[in-house]
Amino acid sequence: MKQYILALVLAVVSASVAFAVNPIKEGNMISGHVIVKGTEENIPYATVLIIGSGQGTVSNEEGQFEFRKLPAGKYKLRVSAVGYKTQEKEVTVSKDFTAVIHFPMEEESFMTDEVVVSANRNEVSRKAAPVVVNVMSTKLFEMVNSTDLAKTLNYQSGLRVENNCQNCGFPQVRINGLEGPYSQILINSRPIISALSGVYGLEQIPVNMIERVEVVRGGGSALFGANAVGGTINIITKDPINNSFQVSSMFSNMDGKSWEQYMGGNVSLVAKDNSYGIAFYESYRNRNPYDRDGDGFSELGKLNMNTFGFRAYYRPTHFSRINLEYHTTNELRRGGNKFDLQPHETDITEQTKHIINSGGVSYDLFWKEYKHKISAYTSIQHTDRNSYYGAQKNMNAYGKTKDLTWVAGGMYVGNMDNCFFAPATFTGGLEYQNNSLHDIMTGYHRDMEQDVRIASAFVQNEWKMNVLTMLVGARLDKHNLIDKLIFSPRVNLLYKPADDFQARLTYSTGFRAPQAYDEDLHVTAVGGKGVQIKLADNLSEERSNSYSGSVDWTAHLGHWQANILVEGFYTDLRHVFVLEDIGKNEVGDVIKERRNGNGARVYGANLDVKIAHGKEAQFQLGFTAQRSRYTHEEAWTKVDGEDLTTKRMPRTPDYYGYFTFSSAPVKNFDFSLSGTYTGKMIVPHYAPEDAPEGAFCNITSDRMEHTPQFLDLNVKLNYTFVLHDHIKLQLNTGVQNIFNSFQKDLDKGEFRDAGYFYGPTQPRTFFIGFKIMN
Repeated sequence: MKQYILALVLAVVSASVAFAVNPIKEGNMISGHVIVKGTEENIPYATVLIIGSGQGTVSNEEGQFEFRKLPAGKYKLRVSAVGYKTQEKEVTVSKDFTAVIHFPMEEESFMTDEVVVSANRNEVSRKAAPVVVNVMSTKLFEMVNSTDLAKTLNYQSGLRVENNCQNCGFPQVRINGLEGPYSQILINSRPIISALSGVYGLEQIPVNMIERVEVVRGGGSALFGANAVGGTINIITKDPINNSFQVSSMFSNMDGKSWEQYMGGNVSLVAKDNSYGIAFYESYRNRNPYDRDGDGFSELGKLNMNTFGFRAYYRPTHFSRINLEYHTTNELRRGGNKFDLQPHETDITEQTKHIINSGGVSYDLFWKEYKHKISAYTSIQHTDRNSYYGAQKNMNAYGKTKDLTWVAGGMYVGNMDNCFFAPATFTGGLEYQNNSLHDIMTGYHRDMEQDVRIASAFVQNEWKMNVLTMLVGARLDKHNLIDKLIFSPRVNLLYKPADDFQARLTYSTGFRAPQAYDEDLHVTAVGGKGVQIKLADNLSEERSNSYSGSVDWTAHLGHWQANILVEGFYTDLRHVFVLEDIGKNEVGDVIKERRNGNGARVYGANLDVKIAHGKEAQFQLGFTAQRSRYTHEEAWTKVDGEDLTTKRMPRTPDYYGYFTFSSAPVKNFDFSLSGTYTGKMIVPHYAPEDAPEGAFCNITSDRMEHTPQFLDLNVKLNYTFVLHDHIKLQLNTGVQNIFNSFQKDLDKGEFRDAGYFYGPTQPRTFFIGFKIMN
C-alpha cells in the first residue's frame, strides 16, 4: 500500500509541474476593511476567504485584512463573523494597483448562511446547498459543555445518541431512527472510520480537534458512500487561520460518587503571507467508574484517553494547496467490578485498550480563476485493540484485534457558464476503499478475518437557475462481498424564490453490505455469559429508497430574528438485517445470527426553530416525530421454544428532541440552558441462562420492556476576564442533568444483562473549569 500512496503523490506533483509550464504572472494585492453597517465600527477577527481557492485570513484589531502577491484576475471574497450575516463580493486584482474593498456587515443573531462542504464536497453557502446541511459549531460545544462528539450529537433534530452497554459504554448515534451502521461518519469528508473504530469512536473524538460538524440526514449527495442510508456526519477538523492559542481544563463530579478530569490545548501558527500554517491540538481525559445502584458493578466505566494531532497546509503557488493531517489516540476503558484486580479475576469485566493512528494528505490544483479544480487525496487509519470481554473469572476471554483502513481517490470540479440550459457545476471522481480486519478471541472460538474492498465512481451535475437549483448524480460501487455492481442515483431540487426562503426535495438510494459492523465486534455480557453475533451464510445486501422534503424560512421582525425548518422523510428498507437467537456454541455462549428480514419503513418529520434577539437571548428547539416499523413481525428471541416477535424497531422512540438557550445580559458574563427529551420506546431485556442455583437473577425470562420518557436539563455559567495584551481568562461552572434523570430499573449483579441500558448517558454532574485564550 505504501507503493500506492507514493505513486499517488508522484502523480499529483507531476500534474502540478504540468500546469506550471505556463506560469502565471504575479499581480498585486487586496486590501480590505470589515466594519459594522451603520456605525462603521471595526470588526476584528472576521474570517475572510477567497472562494474556491482555500485561501483565507482573519481581520486584525482594526478590522483590516490583506492578500498579497495575488495573480491578476477576478476573485470572490466571503467574509463571516460571529453575530453578523455572511457577505460575498467580487474584486478584480490588477498588476498596476491595489484592489481596495469594504465589507459593511449586518448584524445577525444566529448563523443561517454558514459555508458547508457536505452538500456536494465543494464550499457552498448553506442557503444555496441543494440538500439540508445542519451545522454544529464550537459555540454549541461550549453551551452544552461537551468534551467529546458523543455528548454533542443529541443537539440536532433527527439525531439521538444512546449508550448500548452498561459495562463498557458502547455509544451509538441514530439518524432518523436508523441505528449506527446505517450512517457514515467522515473526517474531513473521508470515510476512514471503520467498523472497529466505530465501536467507541464517538467518544474518541474530542471536541477541541473539531472546527464544526456537518450533518446531512438521509442519502444526500452521490459523492458520499451509498451506504450512508441514514445520513452523514462530517467532522471538519480545525484549520489554521491565524496565530492563536487556547488552554482549557475542567473537573466534574457525577452524583457525588465519581470524578472526571479533562484538559485540552490548541495552538495555531500561520505565515504572514498565508503560504503555510499548522494547527495543533491535544486533549486528556480521565474518568473514574460510576456505580449508581451500589451493587459493586459500574454503570459508566473507567476511562483514560489521550489524543494528539495536527492539521497543516502549504501553498506551492497561488493555485495549489497541499493539506496534511495526523492524529493519534491512546485509550483505556474498563467496566464491570473489582477494578483493582486483573480482568480474569473479576465477576464481570469489559476492557479495551486502543492505540489509533490516523492521517491523510490531499492536493488541490486550480486554474482559470478557480473555475476548475482537481483534487487527489489519500487517508489511512490503523487501530490496534487489546480486549477482555468476560465474566465469572474467565481466563480465556482476552482478545486482540488489528484493523487497517485506507481510502484514496481523485476528483474534478468544473464550473461552466452554460451547460445545455443553465450555468452548472460538474463534479466527477474515483475512489477506492480498503478495510482489513483480524479479530481473535480464543475463549469465544472466534478468529475472524474480513477484507472489505469498495471501488467507486461518482458523477453529479448541479444546474443553477434564477430560483431553482437541480442536482442530479449517480454513484457506482463494486463491493467485494456483493457479486453485482450497485448503481445508486440521487436527485436534489432547491427552490429559492427569495434569500430567506428555501424549499427542497430529495430522492436517494443506498445499500448496506453483508459484513461485520461495530456491534458485531463487541461482546455483550448477559447472565455471566458472552453474547456473540455471526453472519448468516446466505446474507445478502440490504437496499433502501429514501425521500425527503423540507421548507426553510427566515424572518426579521425588528431586532428579532426567527428561522423555521420543517422536514419530512420516508425511508423504505428491503431485506432488512435482523438478529435471531440460534442457540449456543460449544462453550455455552449465546449466538445471535444476522439474517435478512422482510423489510422496514421509517418515516416522520423534523422541526427546527430558532428565535433570537441579538446576544441578549438566543433560543433553539429541535423535535422529531417518527415511526420505525418492520413490514412483518420479526423474531428477536426464543422463550420455551417459541419465537417472540415485534413489528416495532427496538430502541427507537416515536418522539425526541432538544433545546438550547443562551444569553449575555451584561458585559463579560453569559449563561446557557440546554436539554434533551427522549420519548417512550421498547428495549429487549434478556434473562440469564444456566445461572447457578441461588444466584440473583433480575428477570427469569426474556421480555420486551416499555421504557419511560426522560428530560435531561443542563445549565452553564461563564465569566470572562480580559487580561494583558488581549489575553482572556474564562471561568465556568454548571450542572448537567439537573434533575438526575436516569434509568431506574438497572440490572444488578454479575448476571445482569449489560445491554439493557437506556436513557440519558450520565447522571447529575457538577463541573467547574477555566479557559485561557487570545
